[in-house]
Amino acid sequence: MAEDLQQYYFSCIPSVTACFILSVVYVSSLYVWNSPHNRDHPSTIKKRFFSVFVMMFVSPLFLYLFTQCDKFSDQTIWELLGIRWQGLFLASTIPLLLTMILFLGPLTLQGLSGLWRLYTEPMYWIANMQRLVWLRNYFVAPLSEEFTFRACMLPLLLQCFPPIKAVFVCPLFFGVAHFHHMADRMKAGLDLKRALLISCFQFSYTTLFGAYSAYLFLRTGHFVAPFLAHAFCNHMGFPDFSEVINMQEPQRTLTMCVCVIGLVLWCLLLEPLTNPQWYDNNVFYKLPLTQNS
Repeated sequence: MAEDLQQYYFSCIPSVTACFILSVVYVSSLYVWNSPHNRDHPSTIKKRFFSVFVMMFVSPLFLYLFTQCDKFSDQTIWELLGIRWQGLFLASTIPLLLTMILFLGPLTLQGLSGLWRLYTEPMYWIANMQRLVWLRNYFVAPLSEEFTFRACMLPLLLQCFPPIKAVFVCPLFFGVAHFHHMADRMKAGLDLKRALLISCFQFSYTTLFGAYSAYLFLRTGHFVAPFLAHAFCNHMGFPDFSEVINMQEPQRTLTMCVCVIGLVLWCLLLEPLTNPQWYDNNVFYKLPLTQNS
């Protein structure tokens, strides 16, 4: 028994090491530029855009070089990366809808504040797409992070970890990678203690989101599912419950009820709405043949 356990952990070393190195390379690529400006300066953003663009080619090399088990011998590199046509439409809509259900409370607050009307204005989107910070937060960052930390890492971990363990191991690399923001915060004037506390809090919720994102990728077999969920979560931000507390009754109670309903519905719908059969996911799940096939 001890020998089997030792052999199991030994088999995981190459995959875990590859994921660790890949996360270090990804974060390091953001700091190869010697810039006196902060992370929101156009010059810094453009340089980091180039870095993550290069990483979009580097990251799949890790997956290609370190995929050694027979488990994925029938899959192409594109399928392992979650880039395929089968089930694409459903993968682009249902997981996003599921994530919106989780944010039912914050979405209700946006509706009450009139933001929903703003979303219907074409100029809102045209103006935002011309802003580098907006493009970084809602397109480039979700795209590059999900591609590297989900599409390229999760198949490596699935070589040796059971699916449920891989889902929770994978986001640890993602969460730790966000500690690099400590440098930006201290550069902006925060002391070490406060910067560390904020980074620990960010590690907590990015790791939780990372597990959800990895679950979406595993269940759908599509890269687009976690990418759209990530972009939406970045748009919504961490829920500000103080806004609910400061509301007047009965609006406060009703809004809190909507928040709870959204969370309960999300928990109930998480598994059925990510049924691998809906997404033709033969990549990470061997689906049974239909009676008509």
